[in-house]
Amino acid sequence: MGLRPVRSIGIFKLGVWVDVLASTAFVRRTVPSRGDEASDELALVAALDGIELKSRATRFKGGTMTAWFGGIALDLREAELAPGARLSVNALFGGIAIRIPSTWRIESDVKSIAGGVDVKTGDDPGPDAPVLTIDGMTLFGGIAVGAKDSPVAGAFEEEILQSSP
Repeated sequence: MGLRPVRSIGIFKLGVWVDVLASTAFVRRTVPSRGDEASDELALVAALDGIELKSRATRFKGGTMTAWFGGIALDLREAELAPGARLSVNALFGGIAIRIPSTWRIESDVKSIAGGVDVKTGDDPGPDAPVLTIDGMTLFGGIAVGAKDSPVAGAFEEEILQSSP
């Protein structure tokens, strides 16, 4: 039998990873991030990269966040939430950390496959608190949402920023 099958499998695996990284680099160039600290809506894409943003939006409506072999750290503690705010988050071999004020309530429908999702808020903000709805998916990645007093988001945010190139 010999080494031919082993070599073929190795070449196939190498080709798959080269294709994945080339696709990621293509996405990085063609799908730019939009939004800054004053934007009410965000569209952040971290492909082979890291993004750190502190929002000061006066009516944060939400947006999308995609981390593909990269990381995103979003701090919403100084933002004001608009009614019906929705944030769609997706992570593929990457991570997203979101810090929120302890006065916000989170409704999460984030699904995970071979990854992790951790949503922690501070004390019970009450039924009249502004609501941020988060949906999305993570595949071999992680998404953490934490209130100001929660150490979860801080530790995860540091890990994401340190692992980004």
